[in-house]
Amino acid sequence: MKDFKYNEMMVHVPLCTHKEPNNVLIISSDAAALVTEVQKHIDDISCDVISADANALREVKDGAYDVVISEIDTDAAVLAHINRVLNENGLVVMPIASLQEAEDENKTLMSILGKYAKIVMPYQLGNCEMALLASKEYHPTADIILQRADLIDGLEYYNSDVHPAAFAMGNNIRKAYRGIIKN
Repeated sequence: MKDFKYNEMMVHVPLCTHKEPNNVLIISSDAAALVTEVQKHIDDISCDVISADANALREVKDGAYDVVISEIDTDAAVLAHINRVLNENGLVVMPIASLQEAEDENKTLMSILGKYAKIVMPYQLGNCEMALLASKEYHPTADIILQRADLIDGLEYYNSDVHPAAFAMGNNIRKAYRGIIKN
């Protein structure tokens, strides 16, 4: 179930990681709450929404987006299209299954994203759900824009302390995903 934690963490983690997130693409069948979170940023951020349909993604211009927030079912072809629409510094976030319960599925997804991104890291959404961040340039804990994170009004969960903490993992996860997670 999508709650305020899910929406805040899916939007503010990538937007406070990317140095200049001017163009955001949301791929979702129910994007209203995510768009509301994007609009909380004082920066001038353009936000486009397409349906959670792989065919709609094929029509998106190459290199048009800094950030993609995707709720589409992913396979290698969809991930290739997401990579295509991201610019050279772009990053993508997407919900993923439990790191322990869907290890093989997650490793496959992370391995594919690792072909396109320098950094591939799972993070906690704060509601017992997980997401994955794949970035071509910016590291989500080293490059967090603290001033941007601290200037967002109207948040119930996300802040500049929660952001890096969301990427903390136990040793069992580190061992299971060694060589797959790129940080």
